[in-house]
Amino acid sequence: MVGERRGRRSRAAVRATPAGVLLAAALAASLSLTAGCTTSRSPAPDDGRSTSGRPEDTGPPATSLGPVLAVKIDNADAARPQTGVDAADVVYVEQVEGGLSRLMAVYASRLPQAVGPVRSARESDLELLGQFRRPLLAFSGAQHKLLPLIDRAPLDAVTPGDASSAYFRGPDRAAPHNLYLRPDRLLSSAPGAAALTTGFRYGPAPSGGRTQAARTVRYPAARFTFTWSADRARWLVSMDGTPTVTADGQRVAPATVVVQYVRTRASAFHDFLGNNTPYTETVGSGTAEVLRDGRAYDVRWKRPTARDGTDFTTADGNPVDFAEGQVWVVFAKAPPDTP
Repeated sequence: MVGERRGRRSRAAVRATPAGVLLAAALAASLSLTAGCTTSRSPAPDDGRSTSGRPEDTGPPATSLGPVLAVKIDNADAARPQTGVDAADVVYVEQVEGGLSRLMAVYASRLPQAVGPVRSARESDLELLGQFRRPLLAFSGAQHKLLPLIDRAPLDAVTPGDASSAYFRGPDRAAPHNLYLRPDRLLSSAPGAAALTTGFRYGPAPSGGRTQAARTVRYPAARFTFTWSADRARWLVSMDGTPTVTADGQRVAPATVVVQYVRTRASAFHDFLGNNTPYTETVGSGTAEVLRDGRAYDVRWKRPTARDGTDFTTADGNPVDFAEGQVWVVFAKAPPDTP
């Protein structure tokens, strides 16, 4: 697998499962990675970004659990509906340039046949991914100035230039909104839930809380609404006022939603239009809302270092358990006077 060849810029060892081979054969006639592909040799337009290879391994040794797979997913209108989001254990929502949003889906329990559309990495991603044991990051590319930071981060970054057989271009959308990943070309199997070193706990709901039918989080140019469904015992996701479904028509419905208030500052990076890239600070402490079982709980969060997961506690310091199932974490900007 890729982890066996960390530090190799030009190659990534991959293994195709029978499902991946069938998918490749079915798509071969109509899909072409080279059409508009973002590679280290001939980058295509993707917010002015290019791809990254990997230097020699400078991170901690691998564990027997194997790495989680983190995929940067496009969330523009042209990228919807996305593929494979419903299979993720955790979905992080972050603000990017122009007040828009991107998703980072983390896979440990199972690997879908395809994920995407895949897009570019941001500086904040490196801090967020530090909590995992040498994660595998799949993304389309990154700004040239960001590449040295990615190279030094304790993760394995795999772009189309590193593992071309793991990516393909869909025929029904224009680049850059049509790049997809075949996860089984990067990992032979899912590492299992034990690889999720997020600090999240699962179990009974805490006492208290308040009844919550729906919760909306707004970015300058994006909106997320989570509506409780008693029938499904899940939160139905809507983006910009439209129900969120996967490419096969399934409604995206996490069991737990966390609205985590964080500091967001300007970074040293901009997109090709000159818009500054926000830096989302996920190390530190602050407040959050945990939505589960049709109720909302006001909690505190704490993450001492980038190598730690995030702890969520009640006002009296007791740990907060999440409902079993997918978790969405939406990073919302904390008020300026938040301690």
